[in-house]
Amino acid sequence: MKIALIAHDGKKADMVHFLSGFKDRLHKEDIELVATGTTGSHIEKAGFKVKKLLSGPIGGDAQIAAMAAQKELAMVIFFRDPLDKHPHEPDVQMLMRICDVHNIPLATNPASAELMFKALTQA
Repeated sequence: MKIALIAHDGKKADMVHFLSGFKDRLHKEDIELVATGTTGSHIEKAGFKVKKLLSGPIGGDAQIAAMAAQKELAMVIFFRDPLDKHPHEPDVQMLMRICDVHNIPLATNPASAELMFKALTQA
């Protein structure tokens, strides 16, 4: 099962904290984590194995969208910062659209991510 992880700068610590709550499950189960570059670096420093893609603003969001379009992802966790401006917002919207078009579960906050993560990892 491949899970894509993205977090805006103001939400990277939230992503690491979220993943830490599932550390045992992530290390034991057949789960592959992929992340945009900077988010992936934070996740890696927290002790998780993660495949790092490009940084979001320079193509990482598009790389994850391509995986979603090819049905390679079980879910996308994208902790967005709704209170900050993001110059790559068109890429963010494109990713969300691709998830909707291809019916890929998308969580944009820790509460929805926890529900979806628990449901997917129990199967």
